[in-house]
Amino acid sequence: MFVKFSVLLLAGALVASPATYGAIVQKRAFPFVDPSIGGGSMLIDTLNGAGEPLNVIISGLSSPAVLNEDGIVNYARAIGFSEECLGIHLGNPFPANLGDGHGPVNQTIELRQDYGNSEVGTCLESLIGGNHFRVYFQNGPSADTGAAFLAVSKEKPVTDNHDIVDDGYNIGRNDLVSAALGTTSFDGVTYVTTAQNITGLMAAGAEGVNHGIAVDGIVTLLTVNIQ
Repeated sequence: MFVKFSVLLLAGALVASPATYGAIVQKRAFPFVDPSIGGGSMLIDTLNGAGEPLNVIISGLSSPAVLNEDGIVNYARAIGFSEECLGIHLGNPFPANLGDGHGPVNQTIELRQDYGNSEVGTCLESLIGGNHFRVYFQNGPSADTGAAFLAVSKEKPVTDNHDIVDDGYNIGRNDLVSAALGTTSFDGVTYVTTAQNITGLMAAGAEGVNHGIAVDGIVTLLTVNIQ
């Protein structure tokens, strides 16, 4: 089901984000705020005049322990992703403006498909390609929802310069969502994830999209609760 969705920010209704994984704080009041309300965009800046879609959002109504860097990493491992091979990142970080008052901010972290091995599996992804995503938190003074915006795409092998596969933005989103839905766990933490497809946040088509690869205009909102 595709849902036309918009969220308005009510000043003063939000609380501070958890500083570390496992912190216990009150949940935010909103799942996210449309970045365009604050002058932002649902396309990250790939530094070449084009952008890549923020096609998955982890709701600010998720368990707070998920909505910080350590929490996202543990959750990613529960759904088949992990940190980059040997902690090495090749290429420039890409900024995004989530309309939260911070302006353009570089990605918090990039996570790659781990092919079933959270320790070294991402080295295989770096070689043969696969799914990966960049993470951005909406936590600025004008939209402190805590939501995690993900730019997800499926990429080609290193021999093809990690270019995006045909339809790779839609495929990457769908593969991540399929892996996330239901009950997953890692390192003693169990997650229950539900999903809702949203239209109206970004335009369908290839205009302004990196590599000229069209997107279908759908953003999937995940709500992740720790059991």
